[in-house]
Amino acid sequence: MTRTIELPLWLFILILLFAAVTFASHFLFPSVRWFFRRRLERVVARLNERLDQPIQPFKLTRRFDMIQRIIYNPQVSQAIADHARAEGIPENVAFQQARRYAREIVPSFSASLYFGFAIRAARFLSNALYHVRLRQLDEPALRAIDRDATVIFVMNHRSNMDYVLVTYLAAERSALSYAVGEWAQVWPLSRLIRAMGAYFIRRKSRNDLYRAVLACYVRLATDAGVTQALFPEGGLSLTGGLTPPKLGLLKYITTGFDPQGRDVVFVPVALNYDRVLEDRILIAAGKGTGRRFNARIGVIAGHVLRQLWLWATGRYRRFGEAVVTFGAPLSLAALRAESEGDVTDRLAETLMRRIADGVPVLPVPLVAWLVLTHGAMSRAELDARARAALATLSASTVGRFGADPHAATEAGLRALCAQGALRLEQGGYFPDPQGLDLLQFYANSIRHLMPVET
Repeated sequence: MTRTIELPLWLFILILLFAAVTFASHFLFPSVRWFFRRRLERVVARLNERLDQPIQPFKLTRRFDMIQRIIYNPQVSQAIADHARAEGIPENVAFQQARRYAREIVPSFSASLYFGFAIRAARFLSNALYHVRLRQLDEPALRAIDRDATVIFVMNHRSNMDYVLVTYLAAERSALSYAVGEWAQVWPLSRLIRAMGAYFIRRKSRNDLYRAVLACYVRLATDAGVTQALFPEGGLSLTGGLTPPKLGLLKYITTGFDPQGRDVVFVPVALNYDRVLEDRILIAAGKGTGRRFNARIGVIAGHVLRQLWLWATGRYRRFGEAVVTFGAPLSLAALRAESEGDVTDRLAETLMRRIADGVPVLPVPLVAWLVLTHGAMSRAELDARARAALATLSASTVGRFGADPHAATEAGLRALCAQGALRLEQGGYFPDPQGLDLLQFYANSIRHLMPVET
């Protein structure tokens, strides 16, 4: 027992390393996790005092524990058995596949990262790029939403800036959990997005097992009161206008709803921009055979460097206005009380109608619609046509430009001429043949609101 044993130095170091890891995992790590967990709970408690919708404990659940809850859910277990039988594979193989799906979907929310970094970054970026405005069509109803209800923001999808803009403007209400597509599953971006509470979904999955896992997560999050943000259109609009909703996520929510439990309140959100950063990329994608978003990293980096150079030389101008409208909330419990059976179609129709009614009319879309509708015009004719069109719209839709059509046409003309969509010739503004697609893209965002010309 007391004999001396000689060991190579590398083996001795390896033994010490294993001993240190064992000590840390059994004694040190639990204490460290407990320490940071207590600090996190205190931070969340302080945040919940000022948020309209508090951060629910579900959102702070360890990611491993949430994955376990999903894959051992009875409905998922049945889907695993059905998938194994349909594919002719062992159930343990199907079980591992379900686990991979759950790991792909489930986020790992960090309150400190969300409120310490994401909100500040979203505020800086939004105000650096746009003149940001927020409108609330029914503020008393929004303030009256039950703090225990699950709030789901449902919005149109104009740009990838939507995530940034709504995160910033909804910061006083709660931490939003977004459903994001495959574009975000790129390391290290995926780690950051997951830590901000977003969950990944495969837009084109036809796998019943995958849909069962996704439905389980959505229902668990909804039942637990997690505030969410959904894009019912499923992807960015390639035409600039609203597109028909996809019912997948909404159906998961409505079919799992318990009338005796927590209410689910949908808040329609309408966004519009004077400049969509991806406008030409989306137009090109709309002309192609698929919906691929072909934004090369070199093009994006070049554009960012150009804007930094303009800022450094004092020539930088923001891209006009970005306006977000919060519409009247819709209670799922109230809707279910009014209707028998599945209410998913009616819910989607009502939400899309409220989103459409709340889309802001901004200078660039207004001027684009006027030029496409009436042809080339002088400045005076544009002002007169703008005044007549704005007079037919509600004050909440036209915002601050309703009383000053001249300012609206001035801002719209300046932006569209700078993009090469319009040109000034002999005192009149003419659409450039190379810019017709761009004019159509912006005009489509408000076409459903504008008066029908006879």
